[in-house]
Amino acid sequence: MTGSSVLAQPSTPRKSGAPEASRRPRRPAQRARQRRRNLWIYAFLLPTFVLYGMYTLYPMVASYWYSLVEWNGFTADQRFVGIENYRAVLADPMFWSAVRITLVFMLIVAPLRVFGAFFLAILLNSPKLPLSAFFRTMYFLPVVTTTAIVGVVMRFVLDPASGPLSLLSEMLGLGSIDLLESSTTALATSALIYVWKFFGITLIYWLAALQTVPRDLYEAARIDGAGAIQTFRHITLPLLVPFLLIISVLTVEDCFHAFDLMQTMTAGGPFYSTEIIEIYIYRYAFAATIPQLGFASAAAVLFGLLVLVVVGIQLWVTMIARRSGARA
Repeated sequence: MTGSSVLAQPSTPRKSGAPEASRRPRRPAQRARQRRRNLWIYAFLLPTFVLYGMYTLYPMVASYWYSLVEWNGFTADQRFVGIENYRAVLADPMFWSAVRITLVFMLIVAPLRVFGAFFLAILLNSPKLPLSAFFRTMYFLPVVTTTAIVGVVMRFVLDPASGPLSLLSEMLGLGSIDLLESSTTALATSALIYVWKFFGITLIYWLAALQTVPRDLYEAARIDGAGAIQTFRHITLPLLVPFLLIISVLTVEDCFHAFDLMQTMTAGGPFYSTEIIEIYIYRYAFAATIPQLGFASAAAVLFGLLVLVVVGIQLWVTMIARRSGARA
């Protein structure tokens, strides 16, 4: 019996090897199916690649060439002028005014969005808050609204002659309110409207970051007798510091793209008090009687460098702060 059982054992590898042998002919068929599947994936992605290349990559590359030529955009004549366009832009005081206005706009918008959305996210993330889902939806609703439409509507609402806000102010005996037509208040008003429009995006960022904090830590802190302030200081805040860098960079970069809202609300006025760099570029490239695409392209390239410098400084300061905090 023992010998027969021992002799019968070698038959097991042959049985297990039979399916392996049957799988080998199927491998080329599997590879063929995988190739067909990949071809379908690339076929569906091809329109995206083509459109992205035509309307994003090509204009970016072409703008570097246009910045080196003198061209009005209507004729085929392009005269190479080298860095003369850059010299003209840097010598233009209106360019530096646009840079200053853009930076001031960013300094108003970014802290309000980052820190305002942070504290509001803390409140909306509380399980004890009733109707938290409703409030999240209401704060995010302006984000899905077309920015140009928001600008047109806000210009009507804030119109000093017939806007609802001015009419209500006159009924209360406060007189007409002139926010967008005054050079002293137009930029701040536009910045606050921009914050309201895109506040929901930053709020969603912080809500997503808060979901990464384990609930077990809150339960342990509650058992140990920690209060709300202590829990926020020793648990929530340290764990959210890494997200502060990402959210701040995304928000600051987003502040440099306010063209559609500013153009529909103020078009850079009054008296160029809200002319950010994007409107400055648009004025020379498309709004001028004789467009100067070379000059505008040089301003656009310098604008891109400005964004890189601002984001680089932000990353550098954040890295220094993190290193000093780690040493402490």
